[in-house]
Amino acid sequence: MSGDIESAAAAAARLAGGARLGSVLAVADPDAWLALDAGVRESTWHRSRFQPRWEHDAALPADLNGLDESRLALALCHRVGRIRERAVRSSGGRSGLLPLIVIRSADWAAPVREHARQLLREALDMDAALGLAPLILRVGRRDRGAFGVDALSQVLGQACRGQLAVLFRSSDRDVRRFAYRLAVERRLLGRTELARTAARDSDTVVQDLCATAALSVLDDEDAWEEAVALLLSARNPRTRSAGVTALRRTGLAAQAETFLADRSALVRACARYVVRQAGGDPTAWYRQRCTAPDDLASTPGAVIGLAECGNRGDAALLWPLITHSVAAVRVRAVAGLRTLDCADPHRLRPLLEPRRRCRP
Repeated sequence: MSGDIESAAAAAARLAGGARLGSVLAVADPDAWLALDAGVRESTWHRSRFQPRWEHDAALPADLNGLDESRLALALCHRVGRIRERAVRSSGGRSGLLPLIVIRSADWAAPVREHARQLLREALDMDAALGLAPLILRVGRRDRGAFGVDALSQVLGQACRGQLAVLFRSSDRDVRRFAYRLAVERRLLGRTELARTAARDSDTVVQDLCATAALSVLDDEDAWEEAVALLLSARNPRTRSAGVTALRRTGLAAQAETFLADRSALVRACARYVVRQAGGDPTAWYRQRCTAPDDLASTPGAVIGLAECGNRGDAALLWPLITHSVAAVRVRAVAGLRTLDCADPHRLRPLLEPRRRCRP
């Protein structure tokens, strides 16, 4: 904390000396604005016996309208609420200070907060909303931060797909989630694009959101095969399971059999449901696979799948697999025996010994 305080004090001193905001902090970084706002006041509290030097250097006049942008930024972060309120009133038309207005819209002092909200309401156009989205959402986590998020939603609620696409590519996770929620609510993304995002995005929230949205429009569109195929190819189990479940709705339940041996328990469970609904017998399918050990190397999930839906009698099929040449099969055989409550420590003890590789 002390390092942040000293950095804020140094930044404040430079601003008091007339340095431009852009030369003092990274104006595109929401954390930089939050650090400046908190740090300026923190430095004062840690110097309670005397004012920080920057306050002497930036002695504020009674009328703040004539201040340059740098000194007005200091006033917007001032520890005294009355000065912050006067600074907000003097910030109209200063687009460079809009990030601090966003912060002041969640200020603990009601007069400061209300004036900042009025100014934000007037100044937040589409371009500003796109640029300030990360900061607004960050401030939105505060007790009084909901106003900014609501204002952002109203403005971006009028955005076209191309404008929101800027936020889809954001490195800020909250911004991307916010943008995709808006796009889904307004039906700005097509079925295929939703499925592709669900399959390839790294954020599980975005994956679930887009997968659900992609499936919700399947009944309304003629072409659905590409969307389902994308969902089935996803690395994320929840997304794949959504694709497997969709197979029943789209008349391709037979394809669910392929996923009975999936590496994910969730996907296997969905596949069993779809297969049963189509009149198939997943348990018989698993038993058949487990009686052909040579084929299990490519489908080790069939081993644990048998335990998930079989009975204790199926342990007889799993015991021979604990010595299988493929480690993935051995692992699932042991896990399956435990699932069936048939594990025998004495028979499993040899697996604790290191396996020796045969030399050619």
